[in-house]
Amino acid sequence: MSSSLTGKLKAFVFGSPNGPKVYQSLKTAEVPVTTAECRSCAHPCDQDHDDFSNRLDIDMDSDMVGSVKPYRRQVIISTGKTDWEHEVTEAEGTLAALLTTANSSLGPSKKPKPTTDPLPSWLAILNGSHKTFSHDESEETVIVLPDFMRTLAGAEALWKAAIDPALDRAGVTTQTNDLNTWVLPYSCLILLCSHKRRDKRCAVAAPILEKTFHQYLEREGWEVHTDLHDLTSEPSLESQTSSTTEKEQLIQTQLRSLYAEHRALILKNSHVGGHKFAGNCIIYTPRGAGVWYGRVTPHEVESIVKHTIIGGQVLPTIFRGGVDLTCRGKKTLYDW
Repeated sequence: MSSSLTGKLKAFVFGSPNGPKVYQSLKTAEVPVTTAECRSCAHPCDQDHDDFSNRLDIDMDSDMVGSVKPYRRQVIISTGKTDWEHEVTEAEGTLAALLTTANSSLGPSKKPKPTTDPLPSWLAILNGSHKTFSHDESEETVIVLPDFMRTLAGAEALWKAAIDPALDRAGVTTQTNDLNTWVLPYSCLILLCSHKRRDKRCAVAAPILEKTFHQYLEREGWEVHTDLHDLTSEPSLESQTSSTTEKEQLIQTQLRSLYAEHRALILKNSHVGGHKFAGNCIIYTPRGAGVWYGRVTPHEVESIVKHTIIGGQVLPTIFRGGVDLTCRGKKTLYDW
């Protein structure tokens, strides 16, 4: 019996060996967490799920917690593709490469303002499957996380006004045409790694998971998109505000209203690490919480939809890591 199959059997019979420990650690950190099963179907499956893990070599034994490199921000760059060069930040002439250069040349020269924020300064640069809405070839449509923002800008303007680690969510309010931003009009964002040229396991998993998430979200009455809604015909945040304070207030107002929309965006993205834990899934809420799950198959999707996407709670047995998960005095990852 293969080690992968042995691990799957152990996980089903005994549950995740670190599940109780992870649950207690999250509970102590005041992260909304649930004791619900991550698998919603019987074993063997009675719901005709396409379990790709049976034909892939998935690591079912290693501890996944702590396998996410700490980051301050994560940017998802529009490409309209689901696979990319092996290393997207080294593809000459792309925004991913230009942002990497800006990160290196502009980042060290900036002195972060005094803060008690525990988040690190590392910027994670990914490509995404969404298409750009800009007619300018030098601009892409970039999703900035965990800020839950979407922007049109070139590399240097984007860095200086939106993703410099020294900046808060509102960034810098400018009176020029260098930057236009909008709040993502979704109740949650689901990211699925599909980067085949890095590892075929995620490329196999992503389209199957996308279809399954779509199915279970629609069953719950949610609207599901697989590409960004074009907001360029609507006023940008910059055109509606004249100061950073005004911009932050407008952002907060818009973000707080999003959960009630019951609208999800599913995108595929480039390498995030941990291909051996495929399928890899990241879920962001408008409040800025980001949950990383590993070993996700169609068997776990219904539970993720019910308990994390709708219920706003973390499933510890498939938990890899996350950002801004602590919710002191709150019950869910959507609570402010």
